[in-house]
Amino acid sequence: MGTRRLARELAVQVLFHLELNPGDPDEAFDLVCQNFQSPQSQASNQAFSRQLVLGVCRQMKDLDEMIRNASQNWRLERMPCLDRCVLRLASFEILCLEDIPPKVSIDEALEIGKKFGSEHSGPFINGVLDNIYNTLVEQGKLTR
Repeated sequence: MGTRRLARELAVQVLFHLELNPGDPDEAFDLVCQNFQSPQSQASNQAFSRQLVLGVCRQMKDLDEMIRNASQNWRLERMPCLDRCVLRLASFEILCLEDIPPKVSIDEALEIGKKFGSEHSGPFINGVLDNIYNTLVEQGKLTR
């Protein structure tokens, strides 16, 4: 497994922690790293993980609006917490990190959802992210 995948998994863990224990994202990041990451993996993935967590937290309102618009028949508050965290993370990557192809962000989100979520997480995450991606393409904010 690549270091970027590990970084994304760490970011999802921190975002999940923040869902249950709202507070300062930097402090939450440090707390999760100190208690749940092995010393070998910390150095290689912390910088990218921190970028993801802080970016999601800064853009949360816009990301949540995108997810709400893309998820038919699902209120954001009723989504499983893990799925919501994965959706926010992937949406942030798609919208804000131009050096990562959107399809890579979607695929990574699916794999993380399958690993940590329920049997329904993969198809749900895929559907919402595909809708977000297609909407951004239609609006001219992304190219295929």
